[in-house]
Amino acid sequence: MKIIIVGGHGSIGRRVVDVLAKKHDIITASRSKGNVNVDLVDIESIRELYETVGDFDAVICIAGEAKWAPMKEMKEGDYYVGIRSKLMGQVNLVRVGMEYIKPNGSFTLTTGILADHPVDLTTSAAMVNGGIHSFVRAAALEMTNGVRINAVSSGLVEDAIEKYQDHFPGHNAIPMRKVVNGYIRSLEGKNNGDIIRMYDNC
Repeated sequence: MKIIIVGGHGSIGRRVVDVLAKKHDIITASRSKGNVNVDLVDIESIRELYETVGDFDAVICIAGEAKWAPMKEMKEGDYYVGIRSKLMGQVNLVRVGMEYIKPNGSFTLTTGILADHPVDLTTSAAMVNGGIHSFVRAAALEMTNGVRINAVSSGLVEDAIEKYQDHFPGHNAIPMRKVVNGYIRSLEGKNNGDIIRMYDNC
């Protein structure tokens, strides 16, 4: 398959690329790295991505930002960081991508454990992740031409322990191979409208 991976150079993205590149044609995309550039907060940039790539079989998005901070310090604009980037960025990848994706293709979005088990400082990130879950379930009802959509939602991943472990007391790290398998399940399986959860928080 010809697969666009947005965010293919991050902690999770590079692992997914390494595995999928063994049997698929991978095109990586990000703001500054990869085969093509894309800015998730700019819908015209998303359209330009698809125009550049042409026909494709699948999109996997492992990108998007959201601000972590105490709720009492969060301003309205701080919430819009996550809404514009991680939430609407992924929504627009699907909305615009429906015009270009081949029949029987798939979209795989990325959320995280915060949608179901938030921790301190994550009112924005948890809200965004939960919104994506609801979008995926609803959008699956309106997919056409055999196109599917799912989300992969992982807990604290092994490759991000040093950066995030203090935020997740009592959580066990998810092995990277298991995380990658979540994306493979969405891509190569028959799931549609699923939130593929990989949590280990006791």
